[in-house]
Amino acid sequence: MPALGLPLGAAAAGVAASRVYAGVHYPGDVLAGSVVGAVVGLATTRFWPLTSHEPAQLRPSLARVDSEPFPDGDGVTFVVNPEAGPAFARNPADVLREALPAARVIETGEGLDLGKALEMAAADARTIGIAGGDGSVNAAAEKALDRNLPLVVVPSGTLNHLARDLGLTSARDSIEAVQHGQAAAVDVSTIDGKPFLNTASFGSYVELVDAREKLETRIGKWPAVVVALVKVLRTSRPVTVEINGELLRVWMIFIGNCRYHPQGFAPSWRERLDDGLLDVRIVDGRRPLACIRLILALLTGTLARSRVYRASVVRRLDVRFVEPGPVRLARDGETFEGSRHFKVEKRRPPLNIYVPRA
Repeated sequence: MPALGLPLGAAAAGVAASRVYAGVHYPGDVLAGSVVGAVVGLATTRFWPLTSHEPAQLRPSLARVDSEPFPDGDGVTFVVNPEAGPAFARNPADVLREALPAARVIETGEGLDLGKALEMAAADARTIGIAGGDGSVNAAAEKALDRNLPLVVVPSGTLNHLARDLGLTSARDSIEAVQHGQAAAVDVSTIDGKPFLNTASFGSYVELVDAREKLETRIGKWPAVVVALVKVLRTSRPVTVEINGELLRVWMIFIGNCRYHPQGFAPSWRERLDDGLLDVRIVDGRRPLACIRLILALLTGTLARSRVYRASVVRRLDVRFVEPGPVRLARDGETFEGSRHFKVEKRRPPLNIYVPRA
């Protein structure tokens, strides 16, 4: 807010003068503090560009398709993961039963895991619904694709990346989409034959997820992320792979289902969910101190010019692990054992997911 610069500068000068006048600081103290503050302010606005104060109005462009409406939910089976999302949020199963009384609602829990619940839902439903995080959505999408059924996504996880990109911000949005029969055709990508709707990865990110999962039951998810990150930064080593015929040492790779924005190693949103593309971003482990250089580039806003970072948009990846040892892959935050030679590509046909009206 540049207009506030002058009055805030005058206020800061008044505070500085009052400290000297009251005898609690020496003039040198106040001068040094003023210089430090000015330098920090100028440095951060130089390296971290200011964002617009206007609200964002952009919503991804969706390839809309007609789909069967379910005014009271008859024909829809929802699988609800009550453990997903904030601890004190209302159980989405209750919301779904009230708004769609004819829908079938299955809650996972003791004796019924997500896989079994989805099998039950896919057996006789005309549409599968899923209430949970991105991992749960991914599992439900796999079942929907196998049965050629549309999918209803109810955002009730921690981050809800796909739901946000679809314009679904609450269970009410999902309910209205089902009642009115509005859907969109969404690209589905696969890594080693397993589908993903948001992102896939291998390298240090997979190590981070595995380490976090071992700790989160004892200390909680976010503390576990911090501890796991410190461990991975200290011990992780790049993997040698051949990608589309090029030999690389990869410290970390991000593979997005469709093109992500913004550029850099913090992709957040997509303009389209049906562009047929894979967004690939690599931290090149062949460079000395690649991890440290990446962090410095992120902190100084110079990632686009960093030699340890590579970004491209492709339609297909052919990946072959060169070094011996187990291969760990990740898709939408879930890790699994992979093959030494695999492909990352689009699956056809796309998946129809219910979305809000245009």
